[in-house]
Amino acid sequence: MDTRKLAYFVQIVDSGSITKAAAALHVAQPALSQQLSALESELKQRLLIRSKKGVEPTAAGHTLYRHAQIILRQVDQARADVEASGAAPSGRVSIAVAPYSMASSLAPRIITEVNRRYPDIVVHLSETYGGVLSEAIKNGRLDMALIYEPGEIRGVQFTTMIVEDLYLVANAAADLEPGRREISLREVSDMPLFLPEKIHTLRQLVEAGLGEHQLPLRLMGEVESVPALTRLLEANIGATILPKSAAEALFRKGEFHALRIVEPTLRCKIALCTPDHEPLSEAASAVLLILQEVLLEMLEGKVAG
Repeated sequence: MDTRKLAYFVQIVDSGSITKAAAALHVAQPALSQQLSALESELKQRLLIRSKKGVEPTAAGHTLYRHAQIILRQVDQARADVEASGAAPSGRVSIAVAPYSMASSLAPRIITEVNRRYPDIVVHLSETYGGVLSEAIKNGRLDMALIYEPGEIRGVQFTTMIVEDLYLVANAAADLEPGRREISLREVSDMPLFLPEKIHTLRQLVEAGLGEHQLPLRLMGEVESVPALTRLLEANIGATILPKSAAEALFRKGEFHALRIVEPTLRCKIALCTPDHEPLSEAASAVLLILQEVLLEMLEGKVAG
């Protein structure tokens, strides 16, 4: 099995059509079909289902597609690392953060430090769900992520960076006692809440805490946009639940209450997610060290404060 066949196969799956893939690869369609047939013969598996609409991968095809992406990325990275050996780290490094976390507030510091130390590294920042991020790291589409730790997932490793209590965040004009700093979970269950979708670890933690004490969740709506969440809380039609660091990073002080949830306390973990077995590129390793430094500085600042 050679990498050219794998690259052809990935392009066919991505294009959804052998004809479109042939055009993108600048290869004659009969030659591309021949390469695909040779790959299927070698693996003794049917990899694609052909129809009038195009092609779809079989179960075996999906498995090969996942592995092929990793293999091709490693080959490209090996070539780049060898070419850049002895030179300053360079290239593109992809970092993702989970919504509703303080991680996005670290972006300016991370970008500034990377640009100062390694001007030839380009950092690509994105924001999406923890489960999706873990899968993207396993498949090699992301280098690393800062997410709410979901528990053990095969193929990635989590390094817990922060353990925080969860807080109810509400408009300062909400019907809450002035100067209050804590609120019971039972009281929280009576309040209309805006939370992310169930795929989000933060939502799962809240539901698990309520369920363990047979308390209902009064869900006002599912919101994945921080600007939209801010506007909803400004309108005082509901509250949300976040770790304090995220609340302080996302909402203006003085305009919102942040009350620690007690009886019982709910906690979450912010973790650094990296590949379990695949080595990071030289550029990604350099950025990872900077990311860890920035997180450590933030933690030391909180302890000092």
